[in-house]
Amino acid sequence: MVSACSNDDDDDGEVAVEVRSSRPDFVSGGNALVDVALPAGAGGAFAPDFKVTLNGNDVTSAFDELSPDRRRGLVTGLALGDNTLVATFGGRSSTVVLKNHPIEGPMFSGPHETPFFCQTDTFTLPDGSTLGPALDANCSAPTVVQYVYRTTSASTPAFRPLADPAQLPGDVATVSVDGREVPYVVRVETGTINRAIYQISMLHDPANDAEPSPTTAPRGWNERLVYTFGGGCTGGWYRQGSTTGGVLDDNILKQGYAMASASLNVFGNNCQDLSAAETMAMVKEHFIEVWGPPRYTIGWGCSGGSYQQHQIADNYPGLLDGILPGCSFPEVGFATVHSITDARLLNHYFTETAPGLFSEEQQRQVTGFLNLETMRTQTVNQGALRIAPDAFCPAILPVEMRYDPVSNPTGVRCSVQDHTVNVYGRDPDTGFARRALDNVGIQYGLGALANGTISVDQFLDLNEKIGGYDVDARFQPERTVTDLQATRVAYTSGRLTNGGGGLKDIPIIDYRAYSDDNPIGDIHLRYHSFSMRERLVKANGHADNHVMLVEDFRYGYYSSASPMLLGALKSMDEWLARIEADTSDDPQSVKVVRNKPPTLVEGCLTRDPAAPTFIAEPQIRGQGQCEALYPSSPAPREVAGADVASDIIKCQLKPVSPDDYPMSFDSTQWARLQAVFPTGVCDWSKPGVEQQGLAGTWQVF
Repeated sequence: MVSACSNDDDDDGEVAVEVRSSRPDFVSGGNALVDVALPAGAGGAFAPDFKVTLNGNDVTSAFDELSPDRRRGLVTGLALGDNTLVATFGGRSSTVVLKNHPIEGPMFSGPHETPFFCQTDTFTLPDGSTLGPALDANCSAPTVVQYVYRTTSASTPAFRPLADPAQLPGDVATVSVDGREVPYVVRVETGTINRAIYQISMLHDPANDAEPSPTTAPRGWNERLVYTFGGGCTGGWYRQGSTTGGVLDDNILKQGYAMASASLNVFGNNCQDLSAAETMAMVKEHFIEVWGPPRYTIGWGCSGGSYQQHQIADNYPGLLDGILPGCSFPEVGFATVHSITDARLLNHYFTETAPGLFSEEQQRQVTGFLNLETMRTQTVNQGALRIAPDAFCPAILPVEMRYDPVSNPTGVRCSVQDHTVNVYGRDPDTGFARRALDNVGIQYGLGALANGTISVDQFLDLNEKIGGYDVDARFQPERTVTDLQATRVAYTSGRLTNGGGGLKDIPIIDYRAYSDDNPIGDIHLRYHSFSMRERLVKANGHADNHVMLVEDFRYGYYSSASPMLLGALKSMDEWLARIEADTSDDPQSVKVVRNKPPTLVEGCLTRDPAAPTFIAEPQIRGQGQCEALYPSSPAPREVAGADVASDIIKCQLKPVSPDDYPMSFDSTQWARLQAVFPTGVCDWSKPGVEQQGLAGTWQVF
């Protein structure tokens, strides 16, 4: 939970103001849920001298009694900018400044992206209707509350719209939450925040439960929130989106969890973690103002959903208390982009530049992939064009507005770096977003050369001709050269996930439904789970808060139908409860590791079709039964000598040296090698160029 306490005017701290809905400096929408802690023994009745003012105006009536020593109130009517809230009691006072931002945003992500197309009229509500046309240029829409329910009929497994919330149907199912039997009726709220469409769902009996209140939880809520993050990336720019990460998961809701998500928390709508973090912060703030603070908030989602969980937790700590990333990557802009853009270069070389020079097995070993089809599969070979300005413009963006190097050179560019221009800035020469991408000095296929799979001449030909990408992501004979300013800010801003921000202080359960062996290839490689783990080790000295669970693909990438994944949610709940109960003064990172449930151990499920069994063992690359069942094959840069962290954007260079190769080069070959790498080859033992730590959390752009 994100909260902030003010400084008391007295040394005793007997009156304290705590903002429960958000950080005091990031309030949105003109409202804030505030608690006031009073001196012990203040009494159950409001004393005449208890008073709260907002900008000098009395707002005491907004506060209700939570306990004899605590009051809670939803403070409304905040002006944009700074607002001063003062609580007084018994001659003592406490002050906090609330900085309010528009409900349409932005708060910290920088100027809104333009153009931006609304999709409220195609967003489907639970009853099949839509939100209708947007009300303004910020894509606002009226807030809509609908109810759905589950029936007792096994032949009707889906949620059904509840026509009359005042009258529950006779066939409504029931569920038990913390020993309380409640109707299986779900309240679904849909609205707009930060130009996104959000949804919040929760068990709520409209016939018997009170209206939503931040002081009284409904009987069906277990006081936990699962925030869902959707996947994708390509085409995820310049639009609101018409989907969320999903808030109607039977296996989650029936346990009493609330669920929330938003359209800008789906990377297929918004492939950028910064505005995703901002949207999540604002939606969670609204949730707290309506329902009250959850005990804890758990991240849930796969692929593009894993990007968001890792980066939001690291860069904006407090929003997520624990995360369950699936089919995971550390981030899109580097771990993913490096692996897929390298694969695209290799595929172009093997098929267009030097067809027939390498066998299929030689190609596979140069890429590192378990299955060579991964190099060719659409999500990799075509998906690499997320760095291109014109390959993945969303259909809603008019063709005449799109960039064309000849006919419309100032048009809208549809790439991951242009979508993150608020962070990277613009190249003054081109006007395009600066790009942090580099392959100078990379010796592609070095591992395959070292193990004798390819010859020296093949190695030289590959590295002579592989080339790189120009500013529009077209193939070019020269290697790609990074923008050093973009490289530096990628590290300092957390666009390349550091691991030493908020991630060190939360539980992480990395779930992977293994797909490296997909016959048609797959972008979701197990390698990336180990990349994130290695970054945690580099940043914090350990990854003891990171647990890996692996199984086969029988349930798809990420589904609560998987007993392993649903069990991980249960383990996360227990882990967070144990941390919550730890009242020691130890650092949060120590509490997290100490309170990991003893029943939560790393491992994998066997591939037995009928009854897979769990193998409990640490997940270590190249070792153990799980690695034999689910190999974590490398990506192209690891074959080229990089480590698994995948955190070097541009390598430092060193001169070529015969001592670095286990075979001899003749004089002609050595001259060719020197010509291929005139400035040297990557020295992976050194940090990357401009590589440095995170500049801080809760950064503003």
